Amino acid sequence: MPKAIAHVTRARYLLLLLPFVAYLYPGWYDRIEPHLFGFPFFYWWQLLWVVLTSLSIGAVMLLGRVRR
Repeated sequence: MPKAIAHVTRARYLLLLLPFVAYLYPGWYDRIEPHLFGFPFFYWWQLLWVVLTSLSIGAVMLLGRVRR
């Protein structure tokens, strides 16, 4: 595998670090304000990352299929 393709292949796995880093320190999201549709920040932040985690996993899978 050429170095350029190997670099892109490894770089796509960095997308999987985003959800991990988002939950790494609860002090970033352990608060009540601001509210979104009546939900405190703590809850909608976690719900947002459920969706974003699914999207990042899907992006890694799609990038993997493109390379094969």
